[in-house]
Amino acid sequence: MTDASSSLGATRAEAAEPLSADPLAGTDARPAATSADLTANADGSVTGPDGQPVFTGEAPAGKTFWANLNSPFQLGLLLTLGALVAVALGLAFWNLSTIIIYVVFALFAALGLDPVVRWFGTHHVSRPWAIVIVYTAFALVFAGVLLLVIPTLVKQVSAFISDLPQIVDDFQASDFYAWLSSTFGDQVGQITDQVEKFLTNPANIAAIGGGVVNFAVNVGTTISGLIIVLVLSLYFLAGLPSIKVAFVRFAPARNRAKAGAMTDQITDSIGAYLMGMVVLAFCNSIVAFLLHLFLGLPFPALMGVLAFCITLIPLIGSVLYWMTATVIALFTGWLPALIFAIIYLVYMQLEAYVLTPKVMNKAIAVPGALVVIGAMVGGTLLGLLGALVAIPVTASILLIIKQVFIPKQDAKF
Repeated sequence: MTDASSSLGATRAEAAEPLSADPLAGTDARPAATSADLTANADGSVTGPDGQPVFTGEAPAGKTFWANLNSPFQLGLLLTLGALVAVALGLAFWNLSTIIIYVVFALFAALGLDPVVRWFGTHHVSRPWAIVIVYTAFALVFAGVLLLVIPTLVKQVSAFISDLPQIVDDFQASDFYAWLSSTFGDQVGQITDQVEKFLTNPANIAAIGGGVVNFAVNVGTTISGLIIVLVLSLYFLAGLPSIKVAFVRFAPARNRAKAGAMTDQITDSIGAYLMGMVVLAFCNSIVAFLLHLFLGLPFPALMGVLAFCITLIPLIGSVLYWMTATVIALFTGWLPALIFAIIYLVYMQLEAYVLTPKVMNKAIAVPGALVVIGAMVGGTLLGLLGALVAIPVTASILLIIKQVFIPKQDAKF
């Protein structure tokens, strides 16, 4: 028999090999390239020897961080640890909120007293002795005010509680009460009786104050807080120049001159603002005390202290006190209340157009809308302290925007 391979012209070796076809024939597949044949591009992609892109299993460098999921366990662990650290920091800040308020209050007190210390420095008094003089004078004034006001306050509050029925009777006999009764009917008398019963009930007074024990605890906490703030402000005031130098050194060397000038401007404006607020509040308290004294209105010392505390609130403090004091004066009679309202309203205009420009001439001007917004935000977060410090903080932010952010934007084309 003739061999088939010989008839086809094939050699014996070729005939011994099995027939096979190339598995990649007729397809777009390419043989796997080795690492030496791969080329890394600048954009992070990888190409093979024929220039075609090769998938390596990793996200390109141009993709976002979230697209690189090559290590999902490591990524999840890092995210979990970051969330735990954020929660721990939030809890620590919440627990230390009282201390942070003390520190902020002490710092602002030091900035408010710094202009007085520097004034003594211009009169050839060294800074340590100037600080001693300022704190001694402050302690003497504070002690004198306490000695004069606290006994009077205790006496007048006791007199107010004991004389409340007589005050209500006088109010019901006044012409203003007759006008209210004729206008609104018997509801005015019912409301007046309910207010009298509520205020003359010792249980309600104790409930308002949170009880005797809670009241004593609150008083002790307030006194200890004032002592802490006083001591911290003393340290801050003594080391204020070195604190500003250390703060400026955080800026690059080329920007330290500008940062130092901006820091001085911010601290000077904050000090001028706080000192001006105290001066204006003191003027309000003097005017309120004298008006109550000469018009025969009740509790002049108490209303003077109330005026000082309320008028520390920026922008709306004087208006709030004017409305509160006028309503209280109506219990005496409509004529004294009207005279008080008119005279104090005239003083408010005098303060707005004469006293405030002279006292606040070194403070940074803040638009009225930002003053209201800042006072509301600060008051919501930190109460009276927040409303007091919100305006200088807003002014400092405006100064930074004007001197840092806007010049950078103006330099861009």
